[in-house]
Amino acid sequence: MTKNTGIQNFRPLLLDVALPLGSYYLFKDAFGLSTFASLAWSSVAPAVRTVRGLVKERRTNALAGLILVVNVVSLLLSFVSGDPRLMLAKDSGVSSVIAFGILASVWFGKPMMTAGMKPFLVKGDAEKEAAWQRLVSGESVRSTAFRGKEKAFSVVWGLVLLAECSARVVGAYTIPVDTMVWLGTVFLVGAMVIGFVVSGGLAAGPMEKMLAAEVEDGKATQQKQPERSGLAVAA
Repeated sequence: MTKNTGIQNFRPLLLDVALPLGSYYLFKDAFGLSTFASLAWSSVAPAVRTVRGLVKERRTNALAGLILVVNVVSLLLSFVSGDPRLMLAKDSGVSSVIAFGILASVWFGKPMMTAGMKPFLVKGDAEKEAAWQRLVSGESVRSTAFRGKEKAFSVVWGLVLLAECSARVVGAYTIPVDTMVWLGTVFLVGAMVIGFVVSGGLAAGPMEKMLAAEVEDGKATQQKQPERSGLAVAA
C-alpha cells in the first residue's frame, strides 16, 4: 500500500478552503473583478464539492458546504452599499458564519476542525490511523479524554473567530476607514496565530501524546498475540 503524501493528507483543506478563498482574491485583485463576481466565481468549487458529496458519496461535505454558505451570505451582503463602514463591518460575516458553524458541529458531536487537525497528527501513518480510529470509536481507555480534546480544539477556533468578528465590527465603526482597511487583515492574522497557539497547547499537543501512547499499546497487544498462540499450540 502506498503511503499518503503530505499533499494527499491536506487535500480536503486545499480543495474545500484554500481553493475558494485563494480564487476569490485572485479574481478580485489579479483580474480586477467586482466583489460580487469574485464571490460568485469562487463559489463554484465548494458548490461542486458539496453536490458531489451528496450525490456520489451520499454524505455532506461539511467544509465545502460551510464555505459555500459563507460565500452566499457574502453575496447577499454585497448588495448593501453606500456606507464604507458598513462595507467593512460586513466582512465580519465570514468569520461569524464559520465560527457558528464550527461551534454547532461541536454541539452535534462532529467537531468540524478535526478535518484540518488530523493530518498533522496522523501524518499518513497506518499505525497512527488505526490508533486514531480506536480513540474516536470508544475502544480505548483514552477515548473519553481524546474526544474531549477533539471538541476543545474546535471550540477554541470557534471562539477565536467570534472574537475576530467582534473586533472587526467594533473597529469598523470606531477606527478611521483607511486604517481599518489594512487593520482588518492584522485582526485575522492575529486571530489565526492565537488559534494555533491556544488550540495546540490545549488540545492538539495532548492529543498527539495520547495518540503516540495508543500506538505503543497497539504494538504491545500485537506482540502478545503470537505468544498466546504459541502457548495454546504447546498446550
